[in-house]
Amino acid sequence: MAKPVYMKRFLVGLLIAASLVGLLWAGAVLLTRPAEPSGAAAAGPGPRGLSLVVGQARASSPSSVDYDRLDARLQALMEDPAMVGLAVAVVENGEIRFARGYGETVAGSGEAVTTETVFRWASLSKGVAADMVALLAHENKLSLFEPVARHAPSLRLPAGNEQRATVSDLLSHRLGLFAHAHDPKLEEGEDARMLRASMATLQPICPPGSCHAYQNVAYDAASEIVEQVSGKTYPEAVRERLFAPLGMYTASATREGLMGARSWARPHPGGRNSQPVEVTDSYYRVPAAGGVNGSIGDLAIWMLAQMGGATDVLPVPVLRAVQNPRANTPGENARRRKYRERTTAAAYGLGWRMFDYAGHRVVGHHGGVRGYRSLVMFDPVRRAGVVALWNSSASRPNGIEYEVMDMVYRLPFRDWLDIDDRSLAAQPEPAAREDNEGGSG
Repeated sequence: MAKPVYMKRFLVGLLIAASLVGLLWAGAVLLTRPAEPSGAAAAGPGPRGLSLVVGQARASSPSSVDYDRLDARLQALMEDPAMVGLAVAVVENGEIRFARGYGETVAGSGEAVTTETVFRWASLSKGVAADMVALLAHENKLSLFEPVARHAPSLRLPAGNEQRATVSDLLSHRLGLFAHAHDPKLEEGEDARMLRASMATLQPICPPGSCHAYQNVAYDAASEIVEQVSGKTYPEAVRERLFAPLGMYTASATREGLMGARSWARPHPGGRNSQPVEVTDSYYRVPAAGGVNGSIGDLAIWMLAQMGGATDVLPVPVLRAVQNPRANTPGENARRRKYRERTTAAAYGLGWRMFDYAGHRVVGHHGGVRGYRSLVMFDPVRRAGVVALWNSSASRPNGIEYEVMDMVYRLPFRDWLDIDDRSLAAQPEPAAREDNEGGSG
């Protein structure tokens, strides 16, 4: 297990709140518009000026998360042969309280995962794209409610619906297409823009804006929008407008950005008793849908920014736009049936999911490409949340967000990680398609 480390890199010009305000939501009911924030951030050190404080002793305010217990639970999780490497970070009260790596970047290599090890973020990339497009809209360079065809000429929908579907419909998966349209062809190597053009021949399932069905190929029209409006490539635009200002120096949106990192986790779909597999380029060819990479330290900073911790980079109206629920997603409830006791309702905003978590409103997303999984879940009012990255296809780590958020809300302990069910450790993980975030409603 890698020892906890303090962030060594310093802020490059951001101010962050000593007591962050975050977004105030109008009630806990989904599909209601969040309220305006009640105050402004006070002056203080920026994201890279924050210490990675492990445990409660050094925290500036009381903690409800038992970090010793969390660490012990994560160590026990790593005994599962389906696990290879894992990185987890927790934020409480707008501070990074816990960040730690476990296991190895390559099974049997002895190279430890640290807080600087780079993983693929998979479908967490969708939140990056939505934030970027919403930022451009905030700057009046486009409208979220104009036809998607105005800025994404490659996208063609049945019956000319690209002229009716809005940018908001694109980012909330409400284009009227069946779920995962053309994903298999993308994974077979076909060109993403050509696939988007051929979507005009598909059978629609509903009028645009009236139903939710998860997309990857179509969703990447967002990268085309960014390129058309900004005049830069998508990887350049998100680096210059988001990653660099936030001090996210390991973050990138290219395959080379992953494989060129000083420490990067290799994909092991079969767990630590298998060999790593090739990092394919399929979802790097739709970077808005699944092309972002980064360390757990950078993912924690990204989560802080979503809580309102860097409003000079992501202003509150941008966060309000992406975190405002647009569509109920009962299929996500079904997919999370194991956790239904906690997350009783789900909705989708722009690149982000919203849940009713035991009466509290949380924001998050999951991601998965071959040999990598990721998650983020946070409460923007309490400014608390958790992020995790791992380099296998194991599903058990999905319980991490529930164990942490249960502690945040001081709920009774549940063995969401199935640590006590030793029989699960012997069960192989099922083979997964390149991106498994779909299957959600």
